Amino acid sequence: MQVEPTKSRSGILWPFVIAWIFCLIFYFQQYAFRSAPGVMVPELTSAFGLSALGVSALVGLYYYTYSAFAIVSGACFDRYGAKYVVPVGLVLLAAGAVLFGLGSATVAQFGRLFQGAGSAFAFTGAVYLATHGFPARYLATAIGFTQCFGMLGGAAGQFAVAPMIHGLLTWQQFWIFGGIAAAVIALAVLIVTPGGHDTRTLAQGSAWSMFTPYRSVLANPQSYLCGFAAGLLFLPTTVGDMIWGVSFLRVGWSIDYAEAVNRTAMVPLGWVIGCPLLGYLADRLGRRKPVLIGGAVFMLAMSLVILYLPHGIVPPYLAGFLLGVGSGAAMIPYTMIKELNADAVKGSATGAINFLVFTFSALMAPAYGWLLVRLSDGAPLSLSVFQKAGALGVGGIVLAIGLSFFIRETGAAILDPIPGGPLLPGAPKPAGGAS
Repeated sequence: MQVEPTKSRSGILWPFVIAWIFCLIFYFQQYAFRSAPGVMVPELTSAFGLSALGVSALVGLYYYTYSAFAIVSGACFDRYGAKYVVPVGLVLLAAGAVLFGLGSATVAQFGRLFQGAGSAFAFTGAVYLATHGFPARYLATAIGFTQCFGMLGGAAGQFAVAPMIHGLLTWQQFWIFGGIAAAVIALAVLIVTPGGHDTRTLAQGSAWSMFTPYRSVLANPQSYLCGFAAGLLFLPTTVGDMIWGVSFLRVGWSIDYAEAVNRTAMVPLGWVIGCPLLGYLADRLGRRKPVLIGGAVFMLAMSLVILYLPHGIVPPYLAGFLLGVGSGAAMIPYTMIKELNADAVKGSATGAINFLVFTFSALMAPAYGWLLVRLSDGAPLSLSVFQKAGALGVGGIVLAIGLSFFIRETGAAILDPIPGGPLLPGAPKPAGGAS
């Protein structure tokens, strides 16, 4: 018989928090695996007999399964809970890492697909466990810290892995040992995560019935507002910085490659600070929307500075770092979508917004590239071309700000309960149903 964990005096359920900490390690590791191939392209090219373009296509397989399994993961958490679902994600990630390190191009393709599928359970699992472990007043802080930890993993996948595979380990050993580490974490999560924390009938209905919670999430217009706002706010970093940032600095500002890489790296570093900082601020104020809108306005200002002010006016590294800090606002809708939907669909709400955000980035990346080619009209890229194309990202931030005004406030300072959703802290129970 499962014993329901008891809350501490602060309202924290420590067994879930401990499981959340292990899930943070999972999230850190999957982010490192996501970015690590970028520092081993020559090794992969030689080992697999592929061109640089072929290696890029191989590495990109990760995103196909990640996007698809973002939906699957949310449904699994709502139906089965976290005790077994998180370890399954870790086992998929572990298998994918080992397969990728075996040195065969065909096997590596399956490995990368497995990595993407398993990674989709990391963030959703961390948010799910945080929701069960922390009281509502700490939730935005916990989610912000979760994303912060992931971005640290992404940075480690470049700055730490590069010297590692050229000294301590071969690139194959990195993947194989990383897979073994993921399997060990899976065992730890299985041991520490409480079971039976959500009452549900596992055998009820067909396997497809576990996607039923999405009917509730997707029937709520507020879910789309959260997803679209977050997706638009992610674009300046996922597309603008991580894909085209180095090219913009080299072409537009004539900065050498190493310096351009260092400057673009300041944006994810800003994320590391901004995600928990803005999450804490939203919890402290008891209001989500002012922090979301304020962070987006700050993003807008920094984007305009980077794109249109002459080079040298702003100190090096500062503008990129501040853009990253403001980009932490993109995580606020992840908290809001959960509070705007019923408790029973927490996992599906996170899966839905993760899918929308990832799909936005997947669609806009080639669209932005097409726009650059169209604006250059066959000529080499230039500063003016980047500035004209940059208006797309600026417009996206403006649209996100506009959408944010229509999202319902869900902070603890608001006493009115959300119809069909969980009661906010301190909210009176409505008489005769939701008001």
